Formats: sequence, C-alpha cells, structure tokens
Amino acid sequence: MNDRPLTLMAVHAHPDDEATGTGGVLARYAAEGIRTILVTCTDGGCGDGPEGVKPGDPGHDPAAVALMRRQELEASCEVLKVSHLEMLDYADSGMMGWPANDAPGSFWQTPVEEGAARLAELLRRYQPDVVVTYDENGFYGHPDHIQANRITMAALAMTAQTPKVYWTTAPRSMMQRFGEVMREFGADVQEPDPAEAAAMAEIGLPDEEITTWVDTTAFGGQKFDALAAHASQGENIFFLRMGRERFTELMGVETFVRVQDTTGAVVPENDLFAGLR
Repeated sequence: MNDRPLTLMAVHAHPDDEATGTGGVLARYAAEGIRTILVTCTDGGCGDGPEGVKPGDPGHDPAAVALMRRQELEASCEVLKVSHLEMLDYADSGMMGWPANDAPGSFWQTPVEEGAARLAELLRRYQPDVVVTYDENGFYGHPDHIQANRITMAALAMTAQTPKVYWTTAPRSMMQRFGEVMREFGADVQEPDPAEAAAMAEIGLPDEEITTWVDTTAFGGQKFDALAAHASQGENIFFLRMGRERFTELMGVETFVRVQDTTGAVVPENDLFAGLR
C-alpha cells in the first residue's frame, strides 16, 4: 500500500501570488487533510519598499524588501495552513520591460534547464498528485510568471511524473465583472490604448473552455487574510479594498484549465483531485 498523502504543489512566481490565484484551494485542501506544497520562485525584491517606495527610487533596497516579503509569505502560509514552503530565491525580474529583466541572477535570465532541475528535485521529493502553475503567458504577460510555467513544464518532463497539471485562469465573464468592481471601489482605471485593450481582452479564457471550477467560498476569509499578510504590498493589492464579504463574493470560486491528466475524470470538474480519491 502507498501511504504517501495526497499532495498538491503550487508553483508561483512571487510572495503574494499564492494567495491571489490559489489561496482558496490551498486552504480548502489543507482542511481536507491534503498535503500542500508552495514553491515560490523569486524573492519579491521588485515589490514596494517601506512606505510604498518603488523599485529604482531612492531608498528602495531590494534585499531589505525581499527579507520583508519572505516574512509576509511565511505569515500567509500559516494562514492558509500550507504544509511546506520551498523558496527558489531567484531575483525578482520586475514587470516586462523593466531593467531588472536583464539583471544577472534574475529569474527571467535564468536558463530554464537550471530552474527546472531545481524544481525537479522538489517534484521527486514530494511526488505531488496535482501541480498548479500559470499558463504559457503567465496569465497576463509577467516575465516571472511565464518563467514559472516554463520551469514547471520542463521539470515535469525531466521527472516523467504524471500528476494532474493545471494552469490558473479566469473566466472572461469574471474579468468583465472585475473591471466593474474596480470602478465601483474607486480604482483609477484609465482607458487603455487599442493595443492594450486587445491584450486585456485575451486575459483568461471563455467560460466554456475552463475545465475546473473549485468552490472555495468557505475559505474566503482565509484567502483574504493571506493577502492581508502581504501588508507591504497593500497599495498594489486592490482586492483588500473590498472587505471580506465582497471579496469572498467575487473571489469565492477558483478556476483552472487542466493540461495533463491520466485519471480520465470528466470535465468540467469541481475538484482538482477528481479521479484521485
């Protein structure tokens, strides 16, 4: 008999990403007794510093920011009851087009084979039944998210493991609703130029292409608190303005597209572990 516990591994780019896209499933499956592994690829050093100081501005110390964000990440993991946190600690590459993209040691500059080899070690150690990461465009084109996808898929190929593999996504219907809520809560939403508008329209998937809809409403409070643990980035975390109730209403279902499966579980499904228990 195999007495290894059912295991979920989420591979994310930065501290706070774990809460935004997968906080609900991490909390839900931990509550169900499933072992949860979080792999965070970068140190988050391109985030805001104390009092909101921005990368590149006087007083922004990436090393100090990384240390602060590590502490916040550990607090978030405690809220979500994550079983094991693994940090790859690559330097944060910043947004696409930032000078940090080209910095030696940045995640974006790291050869995929190198990052994949390190992640493959973790796959062999934990033998996850389910692996979650971003899609090939990193959901919205962030270089570190794209790189997380690349090393995850390469690591899986290296190990020849066959877990169920999911990419995070959002239904287009929700993306439209999200824009309305942002305006409702006073976000400064400027009209994008036509190229940006076209790119925004490609974020997420048509509802009918989403394979997996996981109800995490009961864990909305934990997800909100996990985001709130990343207090230094509060200016950038729009969701915190909503308060718990509205946040749970909007973010209570997490959605994925299944890209690897050997169970034959019928889609659409409402459980990442469908066919495994």
